[in-house]
Amino acid sequence: MIPEPSILRKYIRAFQKLKQGGTRYGKAPHKPVFLLTIIELIEKRLITENRLLITPELVATFKENFALLVKTAHKDDFTQPFYYLQSEGFWFLKAKPGFQIDTYIRSVQTLSDRLEYAFLADDLFNLLISDAHFQLKQLLLDTYFGETKQAFLQIKNYGRSYLQDLESDLLNEKEATYPVLQPVEDEETRFVRGGLFKRLIPKVYDFTCAISGMKVIAVDGSSLVEACHIVPISISGDDKVTNGIALCPNLHTAFDRGMISVDDRLRVVISPLIAENSQSPYNLRQFHGKPLQLPIGEVHYPKTEHFGWHLRERFRR
Repeated sequence: MIPEPSILRKYIRAFQKLKQGGTRYGKAPHKPVFLLTIIELIEKRLITENRLLITPELVATFKENFALLVKTAHKDDFTQPFYYLQSEGFWFLKAKPGFQIDTYIRSVQTLSDRLEYAFLADDLFNLLISDAHFQLKQLLLDTYFGETKQAFLQIKNYGRSYLQDLESDLLNEKEATYPVLQPVEDEETRFVRGGLFKRLIPKVYDFTCAISGMKVIAVDGSSLVEACHIVPISISGDDKVTNGIALCPNLHTAFDRGMISVDDRLRVVISPLIAENSQSPYNLRQFHGKPLQLPIGEVHYPKTEHFGWHLRERFRR
């Protein structure tokens, strides 16, 4: 698809004159970083339609690009451009029913909870999915990041990424080797890590419940299996896969409520304090003594000390 020259000229002018708030460190760089992030995710086909959600990939790539391009003391607040880009006339937010997004929301989790989706003006989205996005990408780099664009492109071409290093860390694999972009403990990083945990746990367990063996995958790739923390993240701060197991929804609830646990031999134990219909095909006692189905790769196995905590602190004896 070849874009109309007039539409391309329109967005060349718009991208050259983004409204940037003034700060004590200079003009805020967030909007051009955000637009470069959208273009990058379109290039990687992680954005394929004009309905953008707040995903771990979007937040992590924005933080990575901000770290590489911005050398002033500005903070990489993801929600700032996500909200204020609306002032440019080509970026729009659609709230979920019962919510409004008419003021700036600092928390990425709160914004995500209230957002149905974001979208670009149709003519701009069509430009960005065409070859014209190369010209607009170069324009943003030349206009706003002339001093850092070369190093940015070199690192991007190297093939490592902040998101890959976070995944490697959560998967308990090789330590991150991307020193420019070591994760900073903030709300946005926790959002990214939490989203990755929910995605990686079912994957390493082959989308199979570790207790029941149930495996159901829809045609769109979604699964009934959920990521379950063994020790709650609020207590442990540990969101690596070794502090998680994949469980179907009913067993996830039973585990969280201490009706079911796992011993140091990685065998399922059922609380003696529950009353249930033993004739039901869904009864919990059928799993008592059953070996836990372990994930793919020993490096991903759950730690027995985490189950020890769960037996002491959550299990109903």
